[in-house]
Amino acid sequence: MKKFLSVSGALLLLTSAFSTAAPAAVAQPSPMANWHAERVCADVPAGNASCFALKYVDDSTGSAKEVPQRGQITPAATTPPSTGKTPAEIQSAYNLTGLKSGGRTVAIVDAYGYPNLERDLAIYRSQFGLPACTVNNGCLTIMNQNGGSKLPRFDSGWAAETALDVDTVSATCPDCKILVVQATTASIKNLGTAVATAAKQPGVVAISNSYGGGDLSDASYGAYYNHPGIAVTASTGDNGYTGSSYPASSSYVTAVGGTSLFKDSSSRGWSESAWSGSGSGCSSVNAALQAAATFGTGCGKRASADVAAVADPQTGLSVYAPISSTTSSWAQYGGTSLSSPLIAAVYALSGNSGSATAPANSLPYTNAGTFNDIASGSTGSCPTNQWCVAGTGWDGPTGVGTPNGIAGL
Repeated sequence: MKKFLSVSGALLLLTSAFSTAAPAAVAQPSPMANWHAERVCADVPAGNASCFALKYVDDSTGSAKEVPQRGQITPAATTPPSTGKTPAEIQSAYNLTGLKSGGRTVAIVDAYGYPNLERDLAIYRSQFGLPACTVNNGCLTIMNQNGGSKLPRFDSGWAAETALDVDTVSATCPDCKILVVQATTASIKNLGTAVATAAKQPGVVAISNSYGGGDLSDASYGAYYNHPGIAVTASTGDNGYTGSSYPASSSYVTAVGGTSLFKDSSSRGWSESAWSGSGSGCSSVNAALQAAATFGTGCGKRASADVAAVADPQTGLSVYAPISSTTSSWAQYGGTSLSSPLIAAVYALSGNSGSATAPANSLPYTNAGTFNDIASGSTGSCPTNQWCVAGTGWDGPTGVGTPNGIAGL
């Protein structure tokens, strides 16, 4: 069942994708007129993952002031929302304007099928003047979790997640090639199999995973995500400080938290703070990153996040995504589902996706001084403030910070 948030409502409780013992609240963006944020993927049984995409709807200028009820049809929007970030704005905010990847490939791993993916991606890229990215021109590749052409059944929530992912890569790195690998179901085994398949494809330098749940052990699942020489990114989740989410809690990935991103009059032209929903916490089972040893995370084991990027739905990305199996629409999306593919695309732009001796998730710590250090914002209260309050240096919600060009990755 889909859930909704409202400014006046209580925080929405979510069931952990892997554990029924740890419900958590989806944190609200900063209040702004009348709005709600819709979680596009339903809660799932233990042993499965849920996607982290959040769809943002501002009702302040429309006639409908009520949150849509389940089953209610929302008319398709034919133009991007005026408040949604554009490719030019994403590139400006993170000092990426004019950079090229040389055609490196970013892989997106999601569950279920999305039959109109190529059509919808073409509409997004055309809207913003980006070069065509199609199956025929070799820019876009779509396969199932085993590398075949028979794709899984359609799921509207996961298809919206996939749209957010491919549009984010397009916005951040317009010349990147995109590989989409669709798992048969949202089980961690099938999603992990899809990651392993993506890692075998020629040209892949980064793999983004915008899903997760409770803390799981690398001893059981780490082989799916351990690919030296490829940057594997994972969303930390949209529930604030709640402990760890797998695969972001894996020692083999770059865990990506979230920020709120606003234009301002500073020399950078943008300001960021920790988004109130940015997932953070300490794994209870996975090893701490050696590269983070001198950063004082306060965690005995793996700490998250490592880095961050925009995730607040209120300051999110304009996306062209499905609202049914046949119809798609413009809307604004956020969640750490936005920040993970953005960071994966920055890895592709940098051309540095790590190695067996210097894994990709060590690079942010080695190059910490090159990031935008996010020193304000919080995700609530926690036993150690650093795990939920942004400050100078490493903190749980934003890691070492957000990209300032490609020097950090």
